[in-house]
Amino acid sequence: MSGTVTVPESLARHTDAELRPDPSRVVGRLFLPGEDPRAGRSRVAAIVQRVLALPEAAVEEIASDLVRDFSGRHPDYIRMVTGHAGMVNSHIDDVTALTPARTIVLGASFTMEYTVEGAALCNPSAVIAPDQSGLSSGQVRVAVSLRSIGEGHVSSIGFATAVVGPGPQWVFEPRATPPAAGMSRIAGWRPEELRAVLGDLGPVTKLAHAVLTALPDPFDAQDLGQVLIESQPSLLARRGGQGTADLLRGLVASAYQLEFPAGSELSGRTLMPGSAEESNGIEDARFVRFTDADGGVEYRATYTAYDGLHIAPRLLTSPDLRVFRAQRLIGPAARNKGMALFPRLIGGRHYALCRSDGESSYLSSSPDGVLWGKAELIRAPEQSWEVLQVGNCGSPIETPSGWLVLTHGVGPMRVYRIGAMLLDLDDPRKVIRRLQQPLLQGTNSERDGYVPNVVYSCGGLIHDGRLWLPYGIGDARIAVAWVDVDDLLAAMSPVES
Repeated sequence: MSGTVTVPESLARHTDAELRPDPSRVVGRLFLPGEDPRAGRSRVAAIVQRVLALPEAAVEEIASDLVRDFSGRHPDYIRMVTGHAGMVNSHIDDVTALTPARTIVLGASFTMEYTVEGAALCNPSAVIAPDQSGLSSGQVRVAVSLRSIGEGHVSSIGFATAVVGPGPQWVFEPRATPPAAGMSRIAGWRPEELRAVLGDLGPVTKLAHAVLTALPDPFDAQDLGQVLIESQPSLLARRGGQGTADLLRGLVASAYQLEFPAGSELSGRTLMPGSAEESNGIEDARFVRFTDADGGVEYRATYTAYDGLHIAPRLLTSPDLRVFRAQRLIGPAARNKGMALFPRLIGGRHYALCRSDGESSYLSSSPDGVLWGKAELIRAPEQSWEVLQVGNCGSPIETPSGWLVLTHGVGPMRVYRIGAMLLDLDDPRKVIRRLQQPLLQGTNSERDGYVPNVVYSCGGLIHDGRLWLPYGIGDARIAVAWVDVDDLLAAMSPVES
């Protein structure tokens, strides 16, 4: 997949680099068939009993066939199905009587393959990759996050890598297969973090305050369970006590850590929904390579969690794009889609772009990157091609002239286009320049897709004087464009203060 440049009439130059969804990229997931309360029995229990009733000779043959047919598609197949078998062992009187073969058959009966890109692949963001080995002069390797959409319109986060340069070249590297979903566990908390989350949701109850006071620092889900059981029986018995306890358990479980094997390739890693508020998908990760006040560097990304009814902005942090922590973002600015983090502190504070009213660009700041204060409007829809809404297309990119912000505008017939504006380096509340016309709009061949008339990106980067912009087409596939940064800045009009 090469990136030979074709010269378009617009400012942005399209390349022929492209990624399309690959239906062979499957992961294994727990499958629990739906229950019908009117039937008066458990389907899970019935399936378990059928597996237990199979003759051992048949079990040995079935298990052998399963390992042969699926271990090539899932390198950790036996561990995966053994884990799924463990999730239904409450229906078994004597778990120790299960042979290894019957455990495999039992676990496979509650396992399904899920095609992460079965419907679409879109909305990429690009950052400098952790691995820069094996490159020539003038080249850089970039990590490209991907929104992968599968059955039921459930989204996950995948990755690709590409080599950029020398010159105007972008080449996607082969993607590792099969994809891996990683190992997940509930993350640790600090009591003040949980207190801030509770305060964002409403008044902190007496029970919640008592629990927070009794928790160790740091604590985990097991610590919370012990405090709830041993320390607060009288408060739990009060009206609303059980509801508060359930809320605390749910909040603690919403933060988790996901880890991939040390030898795994980035393009083979897939972040599947990992908490209740992500149950219907995790969407549109905007990655940025963040530098803190001490010069330390880590990867951060905002993304949107969806549970089928509500959305929630959330945060990913990672030192290396192999180990991730996922948690809630809180505060007045963390209410809508499209948060994008600045790549460094400004005046000792974290900053982020957001779309608090759903249709305009806002700016918010935070003391810690988690609790975000009230957002301030910096730009409302103005041009004819953005009358429905205007928002960001990823994290601001620092240039000597200012913070370069790629924007998306939505106009009549819900047509998306990509624009740009420039914010003051020291005071990002100030828009100092902006494009009057779109930087990028879909060509005739880019109109159709899963969602027609959409070109959208979650972040680009600058290399060797060029802004590189991977973007989704029709919420279905991914293309790449570029523009000389000097040409882009020169094309922007000053904004009167």
